[in-house]
Amino acid sequence: MSFLSRCALALFTLVLGTACGAQTLPPEVAGALARARVPPDAVSLLVLPLDGAPARLSHRAQAPMNPASVMKLVTTFAALDQLGPDFTWKTRFYIDGTLDDGVVNGNLVIRGGGDPKWVIERITADFQALRERGVREVRGDIVLDASIFDVPAHDPGAFDGEPMRPYNSAPSGLLVNFKSVLLGFVPDPASHTARVTSEPPLAGLTVDASVPLSSDDCAGWRGALQADFSSPDRIRFGGSYSVRCGEQIWPLAYADPASYARRVMAAVFAASGGVLDGQVRLGATPPTARLILEAPSLPLSSIIADVNKFSNNVMAQQVFLTLSAQQRGQGSFAASREVVMHWWRQTFGVRGPRAPVLDNGSGLSREGRISALALAQLLRTAAQRPTADVFEQSLSLAGVDGTVASMRERGIAPDALGNARLKTGTLRDVAAVAGYATGRSGRRYALVGLINHPNAPAARPALDALVEWTVKDQ
Repeated sequence: MSFLSRCALALFTLVLGTACGAQTLPPEVAGALARARVPPDAVSLLVLPLDGAPARLSHRAQAPMNPASVMKLVTTFAALDQLGPDFTWKTRFYIDGTLDDGVVNGNLVIRGGGDPKWVIERITADFQALRERGVREVRGDIVLDASIFDVPAHDPGAFDGEPMRPYNSAPSGLLVNFKSVLLGFVPDPASHTARVTSEPPLAGLTVDASVPLSSDDCAGWRGALQADFSSPDRIRFGGSYSVRCGEQIWPLAYADPASYARRVMAAVFAASGGVLDGQVRLGATPPTARLILEAPSLPLSSIIADVNKFSNNVMAQQVFLTLSAQQRGQGSFAASREVVMHWWRQTFGVRGPRAPVLDNGSGLSREGRISALALAQLLRTAAQRPTADVFEQSLSLAGVDGTVASMRERGIAPDALGNARLKTGTLRDVAAVAGYATGRSGRRYALVGLINHPNAPAARPALDALVEWTVKDQ
């Protein structure tokens, strides 16, 4: 970059009081911010060597910023530190009555333990295990107990007006398959239609089996379907599907989340060969009920990998709520905030970085705040724990997987590919990244970049440039 170009960038960063000979930000980062029209006072950056040396780069590192999904690092490290990598959730099946020759004379009770990933494959396996324990008919009801979490009423469209987006699903003590539906579309040119598939099975839901084919461009294929989700009992399509799209999957939050678990339980129990004389309903576990099956979840080490690599909001909230459920018998957002604040004080001390402002533990929040300094200190502390490898492996590998796989396509950080494990965050007005990087020198760093500005989405290249600059440390 020429001297005049450096001066032009310096003029853009006058708010920092910088000059041509004492530029605060790396030129690559400053240039990307200038192109996105994001001023440096909307940015917080910190690159901290893990060996305890002074920061390599520090820019507004103590400013409280909205980190979006990068806040999941607080939730997942707090959980790993307090519960351990082998912690599992338990979904318990009880008989409230008697079991005689395969018949439950009474109710079958399913008590959720807060499992963040009780998905259809595992639900089906658990029902099969229940059948192997002799449960073939229930002459009563299937009762669903989600009381381990106390969560407020949830409007899935309140956050951003997108109630059908799975990331807006609410947590539950008995979270079933993320309360989502996967619609599949398979073109069949011979019949001039696309076959429509739907999973998981939901009792009482019918889905149009096919939709007419078109030869239109594939862009905007979801809108072209003219899907009608207004009824929880029927999904209709008034449009067409382009043959040029090939096979596609459309994940959706179910239109009536309150009935989702009941519908899935009824359908899966029937599919496993079970006969239900009553209904599926919500309720409590009677103290006299007898445990017949305990189904463990995947271990926490696996759960946090899904949370961080794929930024799963509802899974993050399940983990967050579990922190207070394990200590107090029932989890709530307020109680979990208290638990994390206590853990933060114990971990970093009263003179440590300012504690984050937490909401629901996922970063899907307008109120959440944390500084780059606090995040970097968290990363450095996590790197010193016996669980360091588990935590780092839960982050996405730059250019390879998870939410940072697209770094390869953007082409801004070629040296960073495979040399950084990162968590990203994106909201309206927020772009963020945090994680670990290995420099060419072999030195290891914790790095954090937070941008809060209306043009933040356009400044993602600046965060890529920050990662690349960190890796090219020689």
